[in-house]
Amino acid sequence: MDSPPAVDPVLNEALDLAFDAAFVETLRDWARELGFDALAVTDTDLSAYEAGFSDWLAQGFHGSMGYLAAHGLKRFRPAELVPGTRRVITVRKNYLPADVAGPARVLGDPSLGYVSRYALGRDYHKVLRGQLQKLAERITARVGAFGYRVFVDSAPVYETGLAEKSGLGWKGKHSLVLNREAGSWFFLGELFVDFDLPVDAPVTPHCGSCTACMAICPTRAIVADGVVDARRCISYLTIETDDDIPEALRRAMGNRIYGCDDCQLVCPWNRFAKTVADADFRARHGLDAPGLIELFLWDEATFLQRTEGMAIRRIGWHRWLRNVAVALGNWLAVSPQEASARAALSARLGAISPALDRHIEWALAQSAAASSSEEAVDQSGQ
Repeated sequence: MDSPPAVDPVLNEALDLAFDAAFVETLRDWARELGFDALAVTDTDLSAYEAGFSDWLAQGFHGSMGYLAAHGLKRFRPAELVPGTRRVITVRKNYLPADVAGPARVLGDPSLGYVSRYALGRDYHKVLRGQLQKLAERITARVGAFGYRVFVDSAPVYETGLAEKSGLGWKGKHSLVLNREAGSWFFLGELFVDFDLPVDAPVTPHCGSCTACMAICPTRAIVADGVVDARRCISYLTIETDDDIPEALRRAMGNRIYGCDDCQLVCPWNRFAKTVADADFRARHGLDAPGLIELFLWDEATFLQRTEGMAIRRIGWHRWLRNVAVALGNWLAVSPQEASARAALSARLGAISPALDRHIEWALAQSAAASSSEEAVDQSGQ
């Protein structure tokens, strides 16, 4: 249970004396012992972010993620989401796995599929939730029962703003949180609590005039400083939406089949990011450099078995095949005579769903178009 009864302030006035700066340092020590890389504290006032979010919604940048609009401004009002909340304890956990295939090698080989580095191991929601729950239990053991709730990329919680206000980092131009010592390869989590704590100060942004992330984005999804049009973002296209992937964006996706890390890979601050040896984030089933044909031939049972306990499973087998079909089409666009890719696509045609068929037909058409182009070049050269 992650919401024990709140402390009665009349009966527990002495506890206020314990919730001081020294106690926050104790929390930091506990956080490190539990596997977090940083802990900070902020208040619940996120009103400064509300107008920007409302404008983002008004422009339709959320795409088919209707739940973002449905929750309204609650994500900026922690005390409305969890009544009684007075402080938010934020945590950072680095995840960049060691001993995995280099992203540049995978992205440069069209026969392979690229999976965002955060998703190669165990589902981070489960990892961080478990550790935050243990932190709450330590607090309970020290001060007695209190009201709290754990969040890890769940419910209407504006994690970026909470991380910024608490000093864990600043919002980069790609909209991710950046930290001078850790770059952006980390997860965030929150513990809402019903007692006061000294708050940490925000840090100064350090992106300056750099626009490397905006320039590298394959689909030009970063439309302004800190503003992403999700409808163009490869992470949204491969993970969040069940719709057909727009044809105009398919070629730009390359071989990215689950998420996209380009804006992180190019960010200068990620020179300071450290890899972790955490077994939870170690790549599973060779998904750091998987062959596209093998992935496309997985049946649903294999998909579920290979992705058990991983974040990848949430997209389901049908989206998985859709994404891989697009990547196979992009492979055929540069290697139109790749018979194995054409055979794998043809074997699925008409066997799964009309939606998948549309992506397979597009992929096969890339082979035909590339072959025609090659023939035209050959003829013009004679």
